[in-house]
Amino acid sequence: MSICGLFGSTENLLYLFKITVLSSFDRFPSRNYARAVIRTVNRGYCGGGRKLICCRRDNNIAKCRVFSTEAPGTLLNGDVPGPPPVLNGKKESTTDLFEAVSDDLLTLNKNLQSIVGAENPVLMSAAEQIFSAGGKRMRPALVFLVSRATLALAGLDELTREHRRLAEIIEMIHTASLIHDDVLDESDMRRGKETVHQIYGTRVAVLAGDFMFAQSSWYLANLENLEVIKLISQVIKDFASGEIKQASSLFDCDVKLDEYLIKSYYKTASLIAASTKGAAIFSGVANDVSEQMYQYGKNLGLSFQVVDDILDFTQSAEQLGKPAGSDLAKGNLTAPVIFALEKDSRLRDIIESEFCETGSLGEAIELVMNSGGIERARSLAKHKADVAIQCLQCLPQSAFRMALEGMVKFNLERID
Repeated sequence: MSICGLFGSTENLLYLFKITVLSSFDRFPSRNYARAVIRTVNRGYCGGGRKLICCRRDNNIAKCRVFSTEAPGTLLNGDVPGPPPVLNGKKESTTDLFEAVSDDLLTLNKNLQSIVGAENPVLMSAAEQIFSAGGKRMRPALVFLVSRATLALAGLDELTREHRRLAEIIEMIHTASLIHDDVLDESDMRRGKETVHQIYGTRVAVLAGDFMFAQSSWYLANLENLEVIKLISQVIKDFASGEIKQASSLFDCDVKLDEYLIKSYYKTASLIAASTKGAAIFSGVANDVSEQMYQYGKNLGLSFQVVDDILDFTQSAEQLGKPAGSDLAKGNLTAPVIFALEKDSRLRDIIESEFCETGSLGEAIELVMNSGGIERARSLAKHKADVAIQCLQCLPQSAFRMALEGMVKFNLERID
């Protein structure tokens, strides 16, 4: 029986999908802060800016956080046994890594605008703004690489229509999340271009992101694979969970490393893991292989996020396209800061004051750099990378497997 037949109609399926995603907001208890609320205030660390704060009704906001009870069970304990691999050799570029699927990516680029839908010219124009800004197309490239790496295991000769449509859906979801992220972060630039909300306004930007989520959901439903529908639906829910966790733990110096990793999974690794597992599912491989592809994507995604958080401290403002330490300035405490807080009590005092003293942000960045936080975060990124490499051992040797290994190496080289 088809998925539509099971639910009566495609419209019913999409309605069920919407209810599933929205109902996730009812499952975020806040430990002992049952009376906590999230509010927006006009304040800043040194002069302006809006942010979300989770606060108790008694106005004691310093310790208020929101926690999900549905954290992935294998996030912290799902490491694959075996000796860590050695990553060495010449430095890679994404151009080199994606050469094996360059034709697939060209086809994807041609199809992206057409599947957004020409009947909405303003939304089409907004989507074009971010599509044309470039980007590495890493997530759809991973879909194509895993798809082609697993074809031989399933006795297939060529990619299926479902493989290609999955790559398009994944990129649409990623793009929609970027549009919404730029609104939440009040970012003016994305990949060297003005952001959608900067050009068209916040209302159009939010609608454009919503439209792309809805359009990707429509194409997802038409793939008529319940396992993949559930997998990708979870990703959209995870995006919201990640934003809520981040907004409700700003300037909280008691945030733990496992909470950081769960938030990083929600915001970054969940989509990458769904991309790689979904590709394997459409190849028709055994469940243990598709699970290994999920673990590869999850650990690669976590490693990518940790590396990004390191670069927020180690790269210049020109390289980052934003001020160095901008996450810390907003109160978003990442792995380098969490590790540094274990060594330096002065850092806690500065963060909890929300950088209201002149020069305090610069002092905090220096403390993070000098307390071993960067080095420990680098070790964490390499550990997750090693686990990701280990997960590829179930694949036959091929140019596609080598490219998947190269992606892990490329990520680590960003902090070498």
